[in-house]
Amino acid sequence: MIWRWVLGILTLLILLLCRTRAGVLVTLKDTVRVDVKLGWLRFQIVPGKKEAPKTKKPKREKGKRTKAGRKKKSFPKPSLADIQDVLKTLGPPLKKALNRTRRGIRIDPLCLSLVIGGQEDPAAAGKLYGEINAAVWTGMPVLEQLLDIPTPRIHTEADFDAEKTRAEGTLGITIRIGTALAIGFGIAVPALRWFLRYMRKHRKKQLSAPEESGVRAA
Repeated sequence: MIWRWVLGILTLLILLLCRTRAGVLVTLKDTVRVDVKLGWLRFQIVPGKKEAPKTKKPKREKGKRTKAGRKKKSFPKPSLADIQDVLKTLGPPLKKALNRTRRGIRIDPLCLSLVIGGQEDPAAAGKLYGEINAAVWTGMPVLEQLLDIPTPRIHTEADFDAEKTRAEGTLGITIRIGTALAIGFGIAVPALRWFLRYMRKHRKKQLSAPEESGVRAA
């Protein structure tokens, strides 16, 4: 009988956890401020607390070998083609997962203002202004179908008398933990396949590079 009570309490806790919202609130003004929210809890992470200065440790020389006698491997930097590949691979399953969650991700508030400074190069500023507006008008209808965005307010402007580009506003993104788990399970397999393909591709490049250099030297 006791195990039924324990199972019931655990089930209730899991349901409450899945219904709990977590997210971030980003405020842009003179400085950037980032607050993290978890249920009723809220704490600031940017700017963080100032720490006492630490003594600097001597940096390791580049190319220094580890105990095993091998150089430390760094994660290969993705190219534009890799980014396009990941969007093509994860786009459909992510859209499918978002459709299943019934707009479980909420973007509120969404109040952004971007003023593009064009004093130095008016032509480039005008071009950037057009590209940003095209992206906003193309992307927002899709986002509003998949996400919960109650009151989106996005203002863009090109100021040809201003030297610098200015951005300010507030952006809040929250998601139910259960929704995050559902999306994660929905894209886990495609993401793993892409990652393995990505690492295999760059490993072949690393192996072929010494061979090509040897051929040129000969």
